[in-house]
Amino acid sequence: MAAPTGPILLTVSGNIQVHNRDATAVFDRAMLEALGLIAFTTHTPWYEGQVTFEGVPMMRLLERLGARGTSVTAKALNDYATEIPIDDFARFGTILAMKRNGANMPVRDKGPLFIVYPYDSAPELNARLYYSRSAWQVAQLIVR
Repeated sequence: MAAPTGPILLTVSGNIQVHNRDATAVFDRAMLEALGLIAFTTHTPWYEGQVTFEGVPMMRLLERLGARGTSVTAKALNDYATEIPIDDFARFGTILAMKRNGANMPVRDKGPLFIVYPYDSAPELNARLYYSRSAWQVAQLIVR
């Protein structure tokens, strides 16, 4: 995997097979976008009305890194951390959102990276459990 040329947005460590900096994989915005973005529109508890999020499918990111594990710990810029079962990513189509309503998300508004579920796609996703797994200002993922 190539090295980033822009500011690093994400560091992935833990049980991964692909690295570009010591035992980690680091990504700038262009590298994440090159993985291919998808979009969905959903309601959230954080914004009024429906919101369109665009980002990298979490499963695609983990597959690209040869991740082997059962969970991911997401750590935010403010040190918030949450443990997410990897099964969630395939089951629900969870994304690492980079854009909201077509614009890059700034740090002051849950950016630059936000783990988002398509909450409107299944009634069970409208629960505190999944909201707590929806980390924003994500800077690091640790595969366990």
